[in-house]
Amino acid sequence: MPDRAPSDPVPTAVPDVAPDAGTPGAAVPFWRAKSLAHMNPTEWESLCDGCGRCCLVKLEDEDSGDIAYTDVVCRLFETHSCHCSDYPNRQEQVSDCVRLTPEAVAELSWLPPTCAYRLLDEGKDLPWWHPLVSGSAETVHEAGISVRGKVAGGEQMFGLFELVDHVVSWPLRWPKGSRGTGLPARRTRAAPRPRKPLTGA
Repeated sequence: MPDRAPSDPVPTAVPDVAPDAGTPGAAVPFWRAKSLAHMNPTEWESLCDGCGRCCLVKLEDEDSGDIAYTDVVCRLFETHSCHCSDYPNRQEQVSDCVRLTPEAVAELSWLPPTCAYRLLDEGKDLPWWHPLVSGSAETVHEAGISVRGKVAGGEQMFGLFELVDHVVSWPLRWPKGSRGTGLPARRTRAAPRPRKPLTGA
């Protein structure tokens, strides 16, 4: 989960959704105007889309160092809301919870390709379903990005050797239709062609 520093308070609000920079006279959204290192705590926290992918238990190969995702979540994770049940104290309760910083983002190769922190670090823009772009916290679920409905259970339900049977690859993929930075076009049904009136014999 994202975190600036242990002393930073947990923000109670996120920045307003910025107008599209392509609109004449519109302000440039903060994530396009600032680097990760120059964002304030509120801006930093608001980049988290709430997908929950980083809260999936991961396994590391002792020989190669490769990281594999499972469909098992941290014991503090709430599967429906996709939020941590004790975010302020998560690192005290879960010793291997990773503290995400601008420096860590550049080094953690296992971050999902859909992660806003990773995207911005790579010089890319936020996708259409990100809450800061769409204005809704539900689009991350509607686009199939979040772990909602894909989780086998919490880590307390499985033994260490059982986790191997829960290795999955979907956290490292983009769901179909989720790429792109603009809002997806709505499908509209074509209007029926006017029919030539029938005339009597």
